Amino acid sequence: MEYAENILGTIGKTPLVKLNKLTAELPCLVLAKYETFNPGNSVKDRMALQMVEDAEADGRLKPGGTIVEGTSGNTGMGLALAAIVKGYKMICVTTDKQSKEKVDILKAVGSEVHVCPTDVAPEDPRSYYSTAKRLGEETPNAWYVNQYDNPSNTKGHYLSTGPEIWEQTDGKVTHFVVGVGTGGTISGVGKYLKEQNPNVKVWGVDTYGSVFKKYHETGIFDEKEIYPYVTEGIGEDILPKNVNFDIIDGFTKVTDKDAAVYTQRLSKEEGMFLGNSAGAAIKGVLQLKEHFGEDDVVVVLFHDHGSRYVGKMYNDDWMRKMGYIE
Repeated sequence: MEYAENILGTIGKTPLVKLNKLTAELPCLVLAKYETFNPGNSVKDRMALQMVEDAEADGRLKPGGTIVEGTSGNTGMGLALAAIVKGYKMICVTTDKQSKEKVDILKAVGSEVHVCPTDVAPEDPRSYYSTAKRLGEETPNAWYVNQYDNPSNTKGHYLSTGPEIWEQTDGKVTHFVVGVGTGGTISGVGKYLKEQNPNVKVWGVDTYGSVFKKYHETGIFDEKEIYPYVTEGIGEDILPKNVNFDIIDGFTKVTDKDAAVYTQRLSKEEGMFLGNSAGAAIKGVLQLKEHFGEDDVVVVLFHDHGSRYVGKMYNDDWMRKMGYIE
């Protein structure tokens, strides 16, 4: 009989799926690493489990303890699944820009959820960074995860996502494209792929209102680049330690409108019901087309599932209100 011992045993080994209609203008083969097949419906299940197991191993997370994390929703879901199976409590801290569905899903799996204002500086005590850190300090027997600076985030992708992509493409992958938030996915996958073949190009998808692209190109952390944006799950107003800029060959920035429109197009033209960052990622691939040749194999990673965005990017009333569709 073939079965997993628990739900955590189903994390990883997600398929590669060819894109057809949206990439028709490109000369290359474009394959989606389809991470919604993970049990928590996102790529974050991988690094969440890695961070928990590493914290258990070195004693930061003790039996009966409480896991505390700031999350846009997906890491919280992955951590919550691990907490349920392993017997921990879960406290998630998120921002008021995240979809209602994400908050509801975290509560549905037993997490305590705190919602903080988006439009405050990271060091502001009301910010979700500050609140998560404070709750980690105040809560007895708690472990504050800090996915942004936790090296197990990158490690999880170096050990699983990177090797899977290499094996599934039979070593033929030439470009890896992914939205960048905490940096764990791009840094872990990018490190592994470049160790196998130094010629693999690693591209980050950034959003307007985030600091990554300018910092990568100039080494300047420009606070004038920072302003509120709608796209969920990518971009930052900080420089997480998990973003290894040496691994990244370049960034392309995608507008909020394009990210939202292409999220809908993936669903309606490819049958891929995915999250907001997938729209940004595929538009990023199209913006990078001059870098691709006919023999190239481009792998783009799609982070999460469309069910988390039904009230926003999949709601035409919301799209009209935002000015994204007529």
